[in-house]
Amino acid sequence: MTPKPIATNTLFYGDNLPILREHIADESVDLIYLDPPFNSNRTYNVLFKDESGNAPDAQLEAFDDSWHWNARAEETYSELVEHGPERVGAMIGALHQFIGANQMMAYLVMMAARLVELHRVLKPTGSLYLHCDPAASHYLKIVLDVIFGPENYGNEVIWKRTSAHSAANGWGPVHDVLFLFRKSATYTWNKLHESYSTEYLQRYKDHDEGGSYTTDNLTGPGARSGASGDPWRGYDVRAKGVHWKVNREVLESLVGPERAASMTTQEKLDILDASGYIYWSKKGNATGLPRFKRYLGRGLLIQDVITDIPPINSQAAERLGYPTQKPLALLERIIQASSNPGDVLLDPFCGCGTAVAAAHKLDRRWIGIDITHLAIALQKYRLESMFPGCRFDVVGEPQDIGSAHQLAQENRYQFQWWALSLVRAKPLGGQEGDKKGKKGSDKGIDGLINFMDDNTGKPKQVLVQVKSGHVGSPDIRELKGVLEREKASIGLFVTLEEPTRDMTQEAVTAGHYHSPGWNKDFPKIQILTIAQLLRGAEVKMPPAFGTFKQAQKVQEAGAGQLDLVPEA
Repeated sequence: MTPKPIATNTLFYGDNLPILREHIADESVDLIYLDPPFNSNRTYNVLFKDESGNAPDAQLEAFDDSWHWNARAEETYSELVEHGPERVGAMIGALHQFIGANQMMAYLVMMAARLVELHRVLKPTGSLYLHCDPAASHYLKIVLDVIFGPENYGNEVIWKRTSAHSAANGWGPVHDVLFLFRKSATYTWNKLHESYSTEYLQRYKDHDEGGSYTTDNLTGPGARSGASGDPWRGYDVRAKGVHWKVNREVLESLVGPERAASMTTQEKLDILDASGYIYWSKKGNATGLPRFKRYLGRGLLIQDVITDIPPINSQAAERLGYPTQKPLALLERIIQASSNPGDVLLDPFCGCGTAVAAAHKLDRRWIGIDITHLAIALQKYRLESMFPGCRFDVVGEPQDIGSAHQLAQENRYQFQWWALSLVRAKPLGGQEGDKKGKKGSDKGIDGLINFMDDNTGKPKQVLVQVKSGHVGSPDIRELKGVLEREKASIGLFVTLEEPTRDMTQEAVTAGHYHSPGWNKDFPKIQILTIAQLLRGAEVKMPPAFGTFKQAQKVQEAGAGQLDLVPEA
């Protein structure tokens, strides 16, 4: 059964393989960008900065970048071999024989199954960019060649992602790889020009009515017979051991390709001279020959080695703390080059949503998929911060109590992240190595909401605890103790189950927090159920700020990054 087209500008929570199969129609997407896990056997943590400075920065596990040959990998492998496209089945079977049943093979099986679906949903004029690191890029290139066809390979783009890396036994690893594949020989491509460097611009010091220019040779090495070696305007280039050289791009822009092809070299030079492209030195020059005026153009065409887009450093304005976050400028370049306004971009591993944000900024429609509620929450806040009032859908999040209970049963940490997102609380887990956000180093705090309430400039805090199981008055007494210990202003208890009467009474005994900024009292301990939050209930508190690091509004996004100029 073919999936029906879905509304774009949609975030999906869940495994992207069934989502692609069930929700994304054939040939419905113009551009795909994916930055999947690299199979590096690392655990990646989101780093949340503590704005108050009273607590250490918190790290929360975002995803575990390791793969194992297990029953699920075996099942996907068998499906590809038995029911996948014939060439894909043969390829994955050969890789299995060569590599064996190990972590790398599990990773390649996972990627192959998804790339088959991504090829299906891509339009005939569409392109796919796969972002990877050199550890698995050679295997992924084989998989892409088989699924897309080697004739549809576009580029291997190298992005220098860091300035330097120390390596004890080899060259410092400083780059990532992006493979560009197209669906067919007819594809969208927009020529883009990079801004010139300051050093390059210094070469263009002369000016006339045509703009800034520098001069270049009007000849090439080697004497030739025929028109390119014949004299022009009294200058005999053959005697100097060279021949006339005409800039074809400039000439064709003046007279068109057909006429340019039929002209003699001397006629071409006359056209260039009449159009102001010949420099005649009043004092002569080293060769005694006229020179070509090379005017400053729109910029250099984008190249397949990207060195002008730096990584997101610790001080970057767009940094959100997500471990694999890519610069907005990098995604803008890809989207501008391989799509047009109104086109649909799909990111099946969207993480904190840089591709989605860049697509929205550039007036493209988009679909994002991620398997963690933490990533979906980050993307929602990022979109709302960058594009105030923007509208988008989220599919896969609980919409009622029944689906909330189901999520809590399936994965209580995913439930916790989702519940915290309902109150816009920053999740807190353990430090690195504290698996799956266990309590311990967070001292009984699942999330934080920061707010400013006086003229001291120091943020105050709402401490949040989330419970998905049985609850009682001891939970509220525990929260009161945590509140006193941390010297926080308000405590919020979020519960899936209905609170008992004793819990409500215990919360009342905590009293109130008096807001000096708003001259208003707020309950010191508050209890909100998931049912209430789904109906729109909110925390009673002064206006919050800085819960998650705010993304820049769209007009400011990418400030200081490379300026790209589309070719008309």
